[in-house]
Amino acid sequence: MKFFENEDTKVFALGGLGEVGKNMYCVMHNNELVIIDAGVTFPAGELMGIDYVIPDFTFLKKNETKIKALFITHGHEDHIGGIPFLLQAVNIPIIYAPNQAIGLLKRKLEDRNIKYKNIIPLTEDLKVKFKYIEAGFFQTTHSIPDSHGICINTPNGRVVSTGDFKFDFTPIGPIANLHKMAEIGKQGVTLLLSDSTNALNDGVSLSESKVDEALSDIISRHDGRVIIATFASNIYRLKHIVDTCARNGRKIATFGRSMENNIDISIQGGYITNKEVFVSPEEANKLPPEKVCLLCTGSQGEPLAALSRIANGNHRQIKLQPEDVVVFSSSAIPGNALSISRTINKLYLKGVEVYTNTSLSDIHTSGHGSAEELKLMIRLMKPKYVMPVHGEYRMLKKHADIAIECDIPKENTFVLSNGEVLSVYKGKIKHSGYVQAGDIYVDGNRIGDVSNAVMKDRKVMASDGIVIVIANLDTNNNQLLGKINITTRGFVLVNDNIELLKELEVLAKKAITSKLKKPINYTDIKNEVITTLTPFIYEKTGRKPIILPVVMNVKKDIKVES
Repeated sequence: MKFFENEDTKVFALGGLGEVGKNMYCVMHNNELVIIDAGVTFPAGELMGIDYVIPDFTFLKKNETKIKALFITHGHEDHIGGIPFLLQAVNIPIIYAPNQAIGLLKRKLEDRNIKYKNIIPLTEDLKVKFKYIEAGFFQTTHSIPDSHGICINTPNGRVVSTGDFKFDFTPIGPIANLHKMAEIGKQGVTLLLSDSTNALNDGVSLSESKVDEALSDIISRHDGRVIIATFASNIYRLKHIVDTCARNGRKIATFGRSMENNIDISIQGGYITNKEVFVSPEEANKLPPEKVCLLCTGSQGEPLAALSRIANGNHRQIKLQPEDVVVFSSSAIPGNALSISRTINKLYLKGVEVYTNTSLSDIHTSGHGSAEELKLMIRLMKPKYVMPVHGEYRMLKKHADIAIECDIPKENTFVLSNGEVLSVYKGKIKHSGYVQAGDIYVDGNRIGDVSNAVMKDRKVMASDGIVIVIANLDTNNNQLLGKINITTRGFVLVNDNIELLKELEVLAKKAITSKLKKPINYTDIKNEVITTLTPFIYEKTGRKPIILPVVMNVKKDIKVES
């Protein structure tokens, strides 16, 4: 591929542009390619039955021999969730990841029975050097420990990827290494790839220590049980909930697999030290209410998560009590507001007190920097060019405007889509083509088998239902056996539409008999049924259900007299 064999350095995203999640960025020079992150997104409601959306790995597969390493900035799902699928598709020679991310990643690989041993701990003191590309790292502040930005030196300039970051001067964990960021900026940055998630938010994000104060007040003030729903991946939030409960003599019971996994990995990694605070749900039920905190998943109103089942009254271990206090220490992910509202309403109907994040109660803050923090990153790094990443288009565009406010020329900002390539040559950058990029759907253990056509059928079935036409044919005598059976699901109520179903039987019979000629062509028969019934059903009902003809060959028993 001549386009990728010149002396330019190529920079492009396979995920993370025009979307929040699915982060995957590539830097390529000559025969060397390094990857930054490999995340997933969780499907929106219209992607029925889909578990994850991952990047398209086609380009990486075609250039497999050039891949030198995968670098991980931190352990959130939108940065590591795609790794199990990537390893099944592409040979990755080595993965460099921070300690917390390694713990989470190993658990993922074990769950999928993937054996991969070449994972190296990443710290900001590490330097990785190949023939053309050299990588270094700097510590950032985020809502999970061991978050890093990555500095990649190439023959044509320095490319810096911030990873997810905020600037918190009173954090729960270590403070970001501003000195190293400033030093990198002093040395010169050609292209800055910077997190855009909160670009639309003015000012600065709330310090995690302020959230700590608000949660500490709730936990210490109330006499009943405190039930807290938060992101299982927000390790610093979990840490200060654990520490606060330890100070106030409360025991913690955890609910939800992801919560239990993250707590377990954080204890193993030394991020959470008060492990004696944790008790089983059975033990928690025997303790006085003022001595209990329940930590659970479900902050986004997920129907099967622990908090939703508690609110519905069908959790087998936890029943709500009138003196309970429920705390949503989270913000709504776009698209989840309605589900969260339903859960909150159910909790109020149960008579419990509910806290959500408002201007009156600072019980959540984002791990992503707001506009003023994005400006600070730009001022520290002093890049020549800026490519906003990790955000929907409006976020990327706003981040580009912020860069212009910080004296970056408009022509030096790049608001791109996944697959668009930037060419870096002797410190100058321009657009230079495209690579294959897109969404791959994961449905159970099936990766990429669910096409857009399948998704369209699922949407039709969800909105208009399905009509199944069952017919038995005697191919020896070239005739229809018995009556045609019409079965529907999600289309109409059978008892209320008997006349309509009878009409469909008549039309289906006519369609099938018109195609009964030897040799029998089952495809022609099925197509005739579909083309006959579809306009009739639409005319009668205004709907277009999936029509599924089932035509079976039934051979009559032949009796032989002795």
